[in-house]
Formats: sequence, structure tokens, C-alpha cells
Amino acid sequence: MKIFRRQNKVGLKSYVLLIAMVFGGVSALILAGTMTWCSTTVRLNERNNQYFRTLAAAEAATEKVLSRMSGDFANGGEAVVFDRLDNYRTMVPDSSESSIWNSFVFSDGMGNDGQTYVVRLSTATVTNLDSEYSGLYGLASNYRIISNARQISLPYEMQAALKQDVQLATIPIFQFAIFYNLDLEINNGQPMVVGGRVHGNRELYICPPSTLNFKQWVTAAGNVYFQRKPGDQNPSNLGKVDFEKGWDQKTPPLTMPVGTNNSPESVYEILKVPPSGEPADSLMGKQRYYNKADLVILVSNNTVFAKSKGRSINSTNLTFLSTNQTFYNAREQKWVRSIDIDVSKLNVWIQTNSDIIDALGGSNKLSSIYVADMRTLPSTNQTGVRVKNGQTLPPKGLTVATPSPIYVWGHYNAPNPGSTNTINTKPASLVGDAITILSQNWTDANSDKNLDTYRKATPTTVNAAFLAGIVETRPGPGYSGGVENFPRFLENWSGVTFTYNGSMVVLFPSRIATNPWGTTPAYYRVPTRSWWFDLNFLDPTKLPPGTPQVNTVIRTKWAVLAPNTIE
Repeated sequence: MKIFRRQNKVGLKSYVLLIAMVFGGVSALILAGTMTWCSTTVRLNERNNQYFRTLAAAEAATEKVLSRMSGDFANGGEAVVFDRLDNYRTMVPDSSESSIWNSFVFSDGMGNDGQTYVVRLSTATVTNLDSEYSGLYGLASNYRIISNARQISLPYEMQAALKQDVQLATIPIFQFAIFYNLDLEINNGQPMVVGGRVHGNRELYICPPSTLNFKQWVTAAGNVYFQRKPGDQNPSNLGKVDFEKGWDQKTPPLTMPVGTNNSPESVYEILKVPPSGEPADSLMGKQRYYNKADLVILVSNNTVFAKSKGRSINSTNLTFLSTNQTFYNAREQKWVRSIDIDVSKLNVWIQTNSDIIDALGGSNKLSSIYVADMRTLPSTNQTGVRVKNGQTLPPKGLTVATPSPIYVWGHYNAPNPGSTNTINTKPASLVGDAITILSQNWTDANSDKNLDTYRKATPTTVNAAFLAGIVETRPGPGYSGGVENFPRFLENWSGVTFTYNGSMVVLFPSRIATNPWGTTPAYYRVPTRSWWFDLNFLDPTKLPPGTPQVNTVIRTKWAVLAPNTIE
């Protein structure tokens, strides 16, 4: 008899069901946990996104104020910025700029909606500058801008605050070895060393066939190109270029506070006689050399007028001045009707002439002269102001400024000719439409004669800041505006050294001496250049009289703050 064991199918089914229920429960728990995690992550991400949007809005509010402040400072100076603090405080992003700002509320962190916190932390003092201008000094004041922002109509209530500290710096322009308000070109054919800071307010073109060594930082408000400027037909044979401190492009421009834009046309006004009715204390008036000079000389067809600090000076006693000199400028291909200033005679005059002593409150007080040639000249002639016999300057130094081209004849401010040691020099600058160097060996009688036979230069030293115009490189005449061609020459300098210590500043194109470099026939031979930045100019007590200033905004600190705080 066979016995069959009956399987318990009910128990097996129950076991399977139990296992399925367990796995189902675990899956449900995992799903629930996953959904909870996802929901939490979504909320956290949304909170983070909302926070960063709010922080960006707070930054936008500070940038709006900073943009307006920078424009005011560039054109008007720090006094204008301080006067407009209440205006800045009412500035926040609004719907006229973008509809997105309708969803934000801005405050100054002190309970005032629709406002930005703006305060001056310190008044202007002479100090070493921060950031990219470290190593220079300037007249600097410090400001703080803070904005609190809150996004409305969203699930999360949150606020973000941001602070920007900035330095409004006014920098003496002769602290730069080279400063251009135009495109800056350096294409030296001889080895060249630049010992000080270099800045260009536009594009910078560097393509020397020889070696070029920058000892200090180089900056450009535009781009830096290692090629020739468009319009220059010379080949781009790039030699070795060394930047010992580095270089940067797209930096903030350095602007002169002339009350308008910083275009070369506007800046050129600082050389001109002010128009009738312009206040001397206006923004432009403060920058004009005419208003800064200790002695103003105006030469017309029949008369010479002189004044000092508003007082007339007897022009018949200007023993250092001559208005009847003539020489030929082979580059311009014109005769120059020169107004000459004999510095050796000026040194005597400022000690003995009662008019100037009374006007300035003592002898030897004169340190700056402005000369304007207002004569009517034929088209074959050109105006010019020339300084000569200037190896020894007056005790306080000397700045000579004019709207005309300016010429330097012989050693100037050079107690040790041929030396790069300027410890015993005086503060000096020469300012005009163009700068031309005439060697110790120059004679007016030979100025139109053969270059190689009659116009042979001898070693000459000039220690002074140069501020003048150039003829820019452009299609047609081609290369013309390079730094190495900034000081102009009219003699055969081949194998002869021109020693120069100073600062080279180009703010505008020349208006009078406009023939380009390279005009044929050859009008000069290249000198051996011993050119150096005068380190005296890094001492504020040794700057040339009437040194112009340029403005810039330096960002010193950017920080996220706890809401409703001002520190």
C-alpha cells in the first residue's frame, strides 16, 4: 500500500505573501525617504538659489552707486563725490532698468527701505595706494557702500547684505615713467629699459625689434597687443620683452578732473589761455597751466604783457626774454619764430626784480612760467618757445608751459651732465604741443644746412618731466607715435648720447607741430639713449611745480555681511 504525503500549500503561499509584504514595506519606506530627501534637497536648492539671487541684487545696488560715484570722481574730483552723498543714498536698482527689480526690496541696513548705505570713512590724505597701484602714493579718501536686499512674494523670507570699500585716489601724473592718454606704442630699435610704472588709457602696442625690459608694473585701460598698431607698415619683428613685475589689461582708466569727458580734445585745454568768464576755481580752471603759473607772459604782434598772481609786471624789464629769434625746423619744414627764455638770466631776474618779488612775497619764489604766443605768423612760420642756458634752475625748480611746441637747447637741470644721478637736480617739467631737444652744439645759423655736415650733436643731458603731444600712427604716414620717438630731434646724433631723467606723458595729439616722424628727407640721426625714470618724482616734495593729477577708483574690500550691519 502506497502512502502519499500531502503538501501544505496554504503555508507556502502565506510565506510568499509575507515576504512580498516585507519587501513592499521596505520599498515604501525607501520611496518615502527618497521623496522626503528629494523634497528637502529641492527646498534647500531653492533657498540657496534665492539667497544668491538676493546677494547678487545687493551687489547690483552697490555697483549702481559705485558707477555714479566713479563718474563723478573722474570728472569732478573727490569734493563732488562728497557733496553728492545724499544723492547716492537714494540710489537703488528700479523697474525702469529691469522689471526683475520689482521683486526686490532694498534697504541701507539701518531701517530705511529704498536706500543704500554710503559713507566716507576717511578724508583725503597723502598715502601709499592699495591694490594694483601699490608702490605709488596719492591723495586718497576711503568710502564704504552697503546694500541689503530682500526678495518678496516667495516662500522663504531671507535677506542678504554686501559691502564694498573703495579708495578714491588722486595720483600725480609724473609718478609714471610713461603715461599715455592715447594709444601707447613702444617699438624701440635699440635696447630699452623702462624703470618706472607704465600706463596707457587706451590700447598698448608692444613690438620692439630689440630688447625691452619693464622694471615696474605695466597697465592698459584697453588691450595689450604684441604687434604693430594698424596703420604701421613696418614688419612685426617682436624681440625679447621682459615684464619684471607683470602686466594687466582692461584696467580702470586714469582720468583728469576737467569737468567733462577725458578725451584728448578736452585735456588739451589745460595748455590754452582760459576763455573770458571761466572761473579759475572751476574744474577746468584748476587744471589750466595759465592759472597755476607764478608768471604769465602773453606775446602779441606789438606788445608783451606779463602778470604774476593778478599783478601786472613791467614787460620792459623781462631781461631773460627774447622774441626775435628764428631757426629752421627740418621735420616741420618751417621756420620757427621763437620766444626764448634764458634761464641763467631768469635766475638773476627773480632775485632782483621788484615787481616779481612783491607779487610772490620774496625773491627766488618763482617756480613756474606760462607763455602764450598770440602773434599772427605766415604759413611758412611756426610758433615755438625755447628754454636755453638752463643747466642750473631757480632754487624752487621750474615748470615752463605753453600751447606752442617747446624746445630745450643744451643741458637742462643738469648739475652733473651725463649722469643718471639726480640727487642734486631741481623739480622741473616742460609742457607744450611737442618736445624737441637741441644739443649743446646747436646753432640757429646752421639749422637749415646739411644735417651731417652742419648739424652734428654733442652729448646733452635733460632732467625734467615732459608733457606734450605726439603725431599718432595712422594709415598714410604710418608709424609715428612710439615712445622712443616722443622727444624729437633735428641733428645728427649718431653715436652721441642723449641722457634723460624724467617722466614722459602724452595726453593729446599735437595741434601745431603735426608733421609725422620719418618725414623725408632725413632730418635727424638717432641718438644713443640713456633714458631713466626720475625716482625723485616718487617723493611728493620733489614733484615739478603744477604737476597734473589723475583720478581713479581702487576697490579695496568686497565682503558679505550679516543683514542690517554696517561693519
